[in-house]
Amino acid sequence: MGKNTEIKLVGQPIFKQAINLIDAINVSSLVKKHGADHYYKTFKAKPQLVTMLFGVLSRCDSMTEICEGLRAM
Repeated sequence: MGKNTEIKLVGQPIFKQAINLIDAINVSSLVKKHGADHYYKTFKAKPQLVTMLFGVLSRCDSMTEICEGLRAM
């Protein structure tokens, strides 16, 4: 089995790897297709996805913990 040279994720934190994979999916076309940003208030779809992914990966229990964690980064 050969090495995959297209995706170079070695040496990157897991959060950055996940963000790079999300960018490869082309989230903006999915948002347009399903109308996900039609009635947004604070977050559009992609920043919401990144924020919630950060919360899950860092095991945050509240929005305050997520905000403080993102500020620290």
